[in-house]
Amino acid sequence: MPPSRKMRLVAYLKAGPSASYPSTWRHPAATLDDLFEPERWEQIARVLEAACFDACFFADGLGIPDLYKGSYADYVGRGGQLSLLDPMTLLPMMARATRHLGLGVTLSTSFMPAYILARYLGSLDILSKGRAAWNVVTTARDFEAQNCGMAGLPPKEQRYDMADEVMEACDALWTGWDEDALVLDKQAGVFADPAKIRYANYIGHYVNTRGPLSIPRSPQVRPAIMQAGSSPRGRAFAARWAEMLFCTPATKADALAFRTDMRSRVEAAGRPPDECAVLPSITVVVGETPSIAQEKAAYLESLVDPELVLAASSWSVVADLSRIDTPEALDAGGGNQGVQGHRDRMLQVARDKGISFAEAVRRPRALLAGTPAMIADVMEDWFRDGACDGFILPPTIFPTTFEEFGRMVVPELQRRGLFRTAYAGRTLRENLRNPG
Repeated sequence: MPPSRKMRLVAYLKAGPSASYPSTWRHPAATLDDLFEPERWEQIARVLEAACFDACFFADGLGIPDLYKGSYADYVGRGGQLSLLDPMTLLPMMARATRHLGLGVTLSTSFMPAYILARYLGSLDILSKGRAAWNVVTTARDFEAQNCGMAGLPPKEQRYDMADEVMEACDALWTGWDEDALVLDKQAGVFADPAKIRYANYIGHYVNTRGPLSIPRSPQVRPAIMQAGSSPRGRAFAARWAEMLFCTPATKADALAFRTDMRSRVEAAGRPPDECAVLPSITVVVGETPSIAQEKAAYLESLVDPELVLAASSWSVVADLSRIDTPEALDAGGGNQGVQGHRDRMLQVARDKGISFAEAVRRPRALLAGTPAMIADVMEDWFRDGACDGFILPPTIFPTTFEEFGRMVVPELQRRGLFRTAYAGRTLRENLRNPG
């Protein structure tokens, strides 16, 4: 790894009470009274920008999971990863409160026409002056399809074929306006030059769109693309499109194998491998001393509701884990099998810890607890050994995790020359490609 290379950091957010670690909304420091206040989201954007994060993104879904025991009672009643607001309403407020932070949203290619997606994301990129990101998902859960008027989801391969066409169609729409198509000449009475605006006329097997898009060309032309595919078809899609790749490996060896494979795939797709940053998720607990960090982690673990862990794991693997306790039974259940990364991570945990699959699905994600130097040691080790290009950081306690990480860990990474001290680019894509 070149000594001058810098990490990318992306914050994982949910428009609800907690993110990826279960039951943390119960922590005394977790704020709940401001869930529906614009200031909550504006302030976290400022915190992340002060820490020089590349971006944040909202994980999202269209509904409340009811996979566990065939009911949403445990998931919603015990405080799972709920989206209580539409992130698209929050991001423009966060854009106004910041100047550099990338702003990402999760949108599915399986439900929404390409024209609507291009319109939403083009608008966000214009309003943020080139800082929009799109976490592209194909969706793997039938209840979301049913909320959108469908009986169920198509097979995974078909969903990815549709997603490729959606991306192609959106590109045709986003590039339908030349950069100088808007003239805005009051004296001459010329608002725009029609010769510099084109129809998309995209016709695919699943996706058709005529255009032109009503949104002018945005500063990035297209948003920066995030993706989290782990299956062979998902990896092929990511190799073609992704600029940030979200993954959840259980060990450094798993992360190294994944990144090696993805860099090879990206190059085979005709792109420079460095244009796709592989970003494992890590969940940190920062303490001034090792004992303080361990005490904080132990308290978080004491809050965890075991039923919520199973309900969340059921959502992850798209199966009712109250009735399944082996990977063979999970695979035999069929379904869309659209979340191979979650299944693989649970198998990796079982292998690494020497426990059964049934025990692994009952464990919350491992916490990396330590002093700022200890946490930076682990991050540096993964980064310098080529296991990642940076990290996705979900909170345990909102907003404390991000405040402490920015105040304590980021300066340690900067001292080691691993992370930027200021933004170099104008847009999110420029900062991703020149992170230091």
